[in-house]
Amino acid sequence: MGYLLIFTQDFYCSTETAFFRGLVNAANDVSGKGCKMGKFGLQFKAVLENVTNVRPLGDDFRWFLKLKCGNCGEIPEKWQYVTLVESVPLKGGRGSASMVQKCKLCARENSIDILGDTITPYNADDTESFKTMVQFECRGLEPVDFQPQAGFAAEGAESGTKFLEVNLQEKDWTDYDEKVKESVGIYEVTHQFIKC
Repeated sequence: MGYLLIFTQDFYCSTETAFFRGLVNAANDVSGKGCKMGKFGLQFKAVLENVTNVRPLGDDFRWFLKLKCGNCGEIPEKWQYVTLVESVPLKGGRGSASMVQKCKLCARENSIDILGDTITPYNADDTESFKTMVQFECRGLEPVDFQPQAGFAAEGAESGTKFLEVNLQEKDWTDYDEKVKESVGIYEVTHQFIKC
């Protein structure tokens, strides 16, 4: 009986110590120092009908994401967006990012930056395959979901007709190409994230 009591007490003390040590480490790291930095690729997949060069249009294109805090695992319910035109300075003069936010749960400052030179169109040859469309550099965050909306563009695969108002929020888009008298479309839009 005494042996069990000593074991329980030792276990409790070591668990309590580890718990408080974790709290102290988290408190010391609220500034974001030492938080993990990584690159994540957003891979796009769709079925293309008579179109190619599907891409986000303009630097003000909004990438709607759900982001997970790498410290506490919190994922806010609301969609957040980042754009190339927005740039926020990082603390300590460490450059800038497309978005800097403080986690509501653990108060850690995290950031995400769109790597503009990685933005790549999705072409007719890519249909029904995953292809990385953009990469994000994340500090303390991980993108876990993406919601395509308005702001995409495409062009006729053979005609070159420009379609500048492509909305993929419903995961499908259709139109008609007058030059070649045929229907065009983007269907079954899906995505995944990969670690780069």
